[in-house]
Formats: sequence, C-alpha cells, structure tokens
Amino acid sequence: MNIARRSFNDVCILDLEGKIAMGESSLALRNAIRELLNSGQKYILLNMRDVSHMDSSGIGELVSAYASVSNHEGQLKILNLTKKLHELLVITKLLTVFECYENEGQALNSFYR
Repeated sequence: MNIARRSFNDVCILDLEGKIAMGESSLALRNAIRELLNSGQKYILLNMRDVSHMDSSGIGELVSAYASVSNHEGQLKILNLTKKLHELLVITKLLTVFECYENEGQALNSFYR
C-alpha cells in the first residue's frame, strides 16, 4: 500500500492506495497514524478513493486507528469510500462509527464545526 500525505490547515490527509490487508499494508497504516499522533497531529482524514481491497485485518486497523486518534482527543474521518468498502462498513456496522464523506471540502469543513 502507498500512503501520500498532504495537509490543509491543521488537518492531515492521508491518500491511501492499494490494499489494506494483513501484513505490511496494515502495518504501514498503523505506523502512519502513530507518526502523526506522536507529532501532535490530531485531525486526520483518510482518503480511500484508491483502496482496492480491505480484509478483516484492515478493518481492525481502521478501528484501532479510530480509537488511537480518539484517545489523543483527535478526530479521524473517512473520505471517498468505494462502493465495495462502503458495503463492507455497512455490513460490519462501522458506518455508524466513522464519519464518511464523498466531498473533500465538506470533509475538511467538518473538522471546524
């Protein structure tokens, strides 16, 4: 999995590409979140437009990331879920946990409400 970082004010956007699955890809996501939190970044937006697949380990990593960010009094939100990933979050009832957006501007503005 590839992770590109960009920022808008105090929100860090992680553009994810590839699979979030057991092994290196879920570890890469965990490390990216940990680095951001250790540097004081508390507002994180995961852009999942180019995520092709997510297994149960990937779902666990999302939940773990959400808990870690929340424990640091931050916010983790999701942008651009593919239809397949949207269905996966519906089935697992995680869509009720995560704030998900299809528009980047709306997602960024949601951090400032």
